[in-house]
Amino acid sequence: MTTAAPPLNNTLFPTNVTTRNQEQSLYQSSGAIVAAIVVGVIIIFTVVLLILKTYNRHMRVKRELEPKGTKAALPPALGQNSSIAQPPTVTFIPGDIHVQSR
Repeated sequence: MTTAAPPLNNTLFPTNVTTRNQEQSLYQSSGAIVAAIVVGVIIIFTVVLLILKTYNRHMRVKRELEPKGTKAALPPALGQNSSIAQPPTVTFIPGDIHVQSR
């Protein structure tokens, strides 16, 4: 009489399948979490972009509508010594001085 040993693989197989199913579900749920984070970041960037665009439009309209006479007309700053405003000088040089004789 020989007695058959209980099959160990059959008792471990359901546990193995359960472990694989748990791992698979963890991978799927982590993928879903990553996708949700990416979508959230895209939504946040879109909202910030829209806020900045609206702010920029508002400030441009405000600049265009404010009176122009309130600011004194100042010449543009030229270099480090912009506090000393010198008018540009124009020098006339006759053309016959620079013409070479042949």
